[in-house]
Parts: sequence; C-alpha cells; structure tokens
Amino acid sequence: MFQNLDVFRTAMAMARHAGHAQAVSAQNIANADTPGYRALDLPDFRQTLRQAAAGQRATRPEHLHGGTERATVAEERRDAMDPNGNTVSLELEMVNAVDAQRQHSRALAIYKSSMTILRTSLGRS
Repeated sequence: MFQNLDVFRTAMAMARHAGHAQAVSAQNIANADTPGYRALDLPDFRQTLRQAAAGQRATRPEHLHGGTERATVAEERRDAMDPNGNTVSLELEMVNAVDAQRQHSRALAIYKSSMTILRTSLGRS
C-alpha cells in the first residue's frame, strides 16, 4: 500500500515551485522602475509537473542521463511596455505573490495531511 509515496514528492515540488515563484515576483517588484527591464513569469505548476513526468533529462553537460531535479525556467513576460521599456505590473505581481503563498500553504497542508494518514496507518498518533 505504501510502496510508492509520490504525494510527498509532489507536495515538496509544489512548495519548491511556490518559493521560486515568490522569488521571481520579488525580483520583478525590485526592478519595477528599471528602464528596459523585462518581467519574468514561471510556467504553471501543473505544466511543470507534466514536463517532469515526461522523463529525465540532463540539466548540465556533466550529467549523462539526468537524475537531478530540474529547475523551472522563468520566461520573459511579453505584456505592454511602459514608455521606458519596462514590463513590470505591480498589480499583477501582487496577485502572483498571493498565488505563490496560497500554493505554498496548499503544499504544506497536503504534506501534513499525508503525514497524519501515514502515522495513523502505522498506529502512531
């Protein structure tokens, strides 16, 4: 029954993705007044999870067949630019930061719930 506990790996990946999204949002906010700065966005976690399930791939030339966790790559946002060439929208960054916080909280709730189920099944409350 408990040979494959992918729920823990998925919860950890979700929390890591949320942390990365928060960092990208913070970087965008920090550069809100930088002329020519292009805001960065992360792909949705669901999309990232599908790519990870597709198989291993090398993330560095030293890797033969992958085996390490893939870093989610941030992409440039192609929205409307300010007159100075900046694409940061503070309103959008606030929404993205709240989404990242919710995703992180959801990942922790899934992890805690799974741990409770596991402990209960082992007879340890």
